[in-house]
This record gives sequence, C-alpha cells and structure tokens, in this order.
Amino acid sequence: MPIPAYLSLAIPDVDLPRIVIVGGGFAGLNLAKALRKTKAQVVLLDKNNFHTFQPLLYQVATAGLEPDSIAGPLRKSFEGNPNYFFRMVKVTGVNPKNNEVETSIGNLSYDYLVLANGSVTNYFNKKDFRPKVLPLKRIVHALDVRSHILQNFEQAVMTQDQAEFEKMMNIVVVGGGPTGVEVSGALAELRKHILPKDYPDLDFTQMKIHLIEGSERLLNGMSDFAGKEALNYVKKMGVEVQLNTFVEDYDGDTVTLNNGTIETATVVWSAGVRGNVVEGLDASSVERSRILVDEFNKVKGTENVFAIGDVAMMQNKNYPNGHPMVAPVAMQQGRHLAKNLKKEIQSDKMEAFKYFDKGSMATIGKNKAVVDMPNGMHFKGFFAWLIWMFVHIMYLIGFRNKLITINNWIWSYFTYDKGTRLIIRTFNRKFLRRPKAVNKI
Repeated sequence: MPIPAYLSLAIPDVDLPRIVIVGGGFAGLNLAKALRKTKAQVVLLDKNNFHTFQPLLYQVATAGLEPDSIAGPLRKSFEGNPNYFFRMVKVTGVNPKNNEVETSIGNLSYDYLVLANGSVTNYFNKKDFRPKVLPLKRIVHALDVRSHILQNFEQAVMTQDQAEFEKMMNIVVVGGGPTGVEVSGALAELRKHILPKDYPDLDFTQMKIHLIEGSERLLNGMSDFAGKEALNYVKKMGVEVQLNTFVEDYDGDTVTLNNGTIETATVVWSAGVRGNVVEGLDASSVERSRILVDEFNKVKGTENVFAIGDVAMMQNKNYPNGHPMVAPVAMQQGRHLAKNLKKEIQSDKMEAFKYFDKGSMATIGKNKAVVDMPNGMHFKGFFAWLIWMFVHIMYLIGFRNKLITINNWIWSYFTYDKGTRLIIRTFNRKFLRRPKAVNKI
C-alpha cells in the first residue's frame, strides 16, 4: 500500500544528539525512561502504540485478564518531556553507513541507534503449518487463542459428529517452557472449575490437554527441581505430557509427531522465540538470529549502533550463547545502556554490562508455582505462587493495570470465576473447521 505524500515522521531538527530507539518492549521502554534527564532528543519507534507485559499474555489467552490489564500506552510514559517523540511506524531496515533508520513512512537520521525490537515466534522452519498454529507472542495472538478456543466450544455443542467433537475438544500446547506450562495449567483449571458451568451440555471429561516438549524435561531454562515439580503439577491437573517429542506436521486436523498423531483443531505454539533482526546490518553482526554485541551492547562492526534485550547476543564466559531471552535481562540492559549513552555524549568511558540474576519462576495454577533463587534456593507451592504474583504485579506498567490485575486475581482466587470469557471478535482462519451442526430448537 503506497504511503500518502502528506505523511512524514515530522521529527524536528534540534541542536541535540538524536537517540533513536526501535521497539517499546521491556528493553526499549526502560532505556527511554532512564534517558529522561539526558541532554538529547529521544525518538521511540514501534508498530504499536502500547507496551505489552508479555509474561501475562497467557492469562489473556485463557480468559483470566483483559488486554488492557497488561498493556499501557507508550506516550503516557513520556508525558512532560518536550524532547521525547513517539511514532507508530514499522521499521523496515537500517543503514549504518548513512546513519539512518528506514521506516514505512520514510527515513530518519540518528546520532545513536538502539535496536530493542525484541523477538518473534520461532517455528523452526516449519513453514507448512505456520499459518495453522496459534502463536502467543502478542496481544492479538492472545485474543486469537481465546476466541478460537471459545468458538470451538460453541460449535461443539451443536455437532453430532464424534470425530469433529473430539477435535474441537482437544487442545495441543507445543513447548514445555514457562509459557507452555502456564497455558496448560490455566486450561486445566478452566476445564475443571469454569467451563462445565458455562457449557453444561458438554462433557468436559472428554476434553484433552496435551503438552508437547522436545527435550527430556519441562522448564529447561530453570533448575531440575523446577522442571520436576512443574511436571508433577501439570500431570496431577490432568494434562497429558509427552517429553522427547517433536511436531513434524499439522494440517489443521491432525498433529503429526515423531511418535504418533493427535487429532485436534487447536495447536498453541509456544516452542520458542528468535531475535527480530532488522535488515541492513552486516551479516557478520548476526548469529543464530541475534545481533552480536560487545560488553557495552554496541553492535559488532559499528560505532553508534547498539542492541539490547532479546535481539542482542552478548557472549562472555558466563553466557557463551548470550544472555537468556527474558524480561529481567532486557530491563537491566535498557537501564545500563542509558547510563552509557550519557557517558558517551559527555565523552566519558562506558562501563561493561553485568547481568544480575534475580532468579526465575513459573506458575502452573492456583497455589502452584516454582521459583529458583540465585543463591541456589528453590521454592514450590503456595509460597512460590505468592512470590510469582508479587513480582509480576511490581513489573506491570501503570498503577491502574496493577489494581485491575490484583482485583481480577483476588476475585478468581475465591470464586474460581474468570469474567472475561468473551468472544470480542470472532477468529477466522482458512483452516478453521466448519463442523456439521444440527438445530436443537
């Protein structure tokens, strides 16, 4: 679609160094906030006008929260800062030689460029079934998952075809990391406490939840303790777990595994992510879909281009394959780079980034969570669940979001009710099945 001639980025030229940030995720937002008192013009570019708290996307997908509980407008974070500018555009590439970033509206020059555009879903080159599975990386994905699952139940009450019924009632979750475990646990709680009340004419003992993991255990990025306890939790909740299992194909009806098949109309894909690398960087600066950076987050082979967060790969003795692609790394790199950019502008020596690991955690359901502490301590159960809730509330952007989320969680804890089982917009895909229906009137 051609861009109208009257549109432009409209960033004023001022006698200040211009710092352009690509991406309003954890890394980009923390960087921008930490640059407030810097004598520089800060320009944030993102294709959305809001920040998403991705760790809670699964709760939107499973009807626990509404999107506005985990999202906040990016412009609100920059109120009262005359040298801050936000533009909702898609970044299409970079030109380090000309010091320009390329967007869907036009090019913008920079003095310093920071690539903080995060990661995208990794389909591991399975292009054939990519349009048929449901990723869970953005808010629109979470709404698609929620609508698709609820639509299947609405159709299931009207079908007399047993094979079609089973496909609509079966859900396959691919990936045994935190997202896969959390989605599976939330679906299991829905199946036990909520869906039978919403759909009294459906037999939810026939609803199967399958969790597929390619390695020999769950939660590979966490301790053996966490993986073992998470496996025990999901199994007790009735989730059918298959380890050392790979998805080879999916045609919208049948998931083909390396050790069998599963008939289902729903596959939630949470098998991993890869860096969202923009075009224009030298090939030597990219490795395994991440941008190679030094200890100052400066992109290899450049002088004024930096990368932070999921898209950056900083290799060192402790992290030979780069830091984990998680929110705490992105937030710390964002705040640290702000300090270094201030030093760079003042011609001071920059400081190397050192990641402070505060631990990792995952929740499986009510009173069920696992926590790994950096000192080697591990927690599970109710106490771990409280820690998980506290940390996630603290990291949410905006007081309103914190308040709404707490209220939702308190209500759900005592009632097991999730009041967001709404099909706001129907989800349509070419592979979405149209089962035979009968008129029950």
